[in-house]
Amino acid sequence: MKLTTASKITVVRVLLIPVVLVLMYLDFPGHMYWALGVFILASLSDFVDGYIARHYNQVSNFGKFMDPLADKLLVISVMLVFVDWHMMPAWAAIIVVARELCVTGLRLIAVEGGKVIAAAWSGKIKTASTMIGFCLMMLPVGEFVITICWIVVVLTTVYSGVEYFIKNAGVFR
Repeated sequence: MKLTTASKITVVRVLLIPVVLVLMYLDFPGHMYWALGVFILASLSDFVDGYIARHYNQVSNFGKFMDPLADKLLVISVMLVFVDWHMMPAWAAIIVVARELCVTGLRLIAVEGGKVIAAAWSGKIKTASTMIGFCLMMLPVGEFVITICWIVVVLTTVYSGVEYFIKNAGVFR
């Protein structure tokens, strides 16, 4: 299988995940700024590979599978570090992971019925708020800001998950 440019960028995003995690856990001056930089690079690569795939007609089955998986792996990995560091409660992380699994399941059921569920605006807002919130949580901000960040992540996650199920309830018929 020959990878497209868009798919290569997605693969790089997956390879950046352990780099972010190692940088978060290593203890040297400025390690979190390095982790933040790599996290931002990985997050932005999601927009870049999507643009390239659509603009240059590089949409592929590999990309359709790997791109959302890469996003979920990046978010869940960093989120679990925050849980480990007691910056985010485990129940909040469970809600985020449960939403991702449920929406993925909904999409699989839809595909079986010949329907494709496109990303909704609420899902895009959820993704953006998660990336921005996690970026802020990597900075030396106070506990109040950290709490606001994970609350916004959970609220946008729940809202977008509920919207996906309401708009696509017909998939279960």
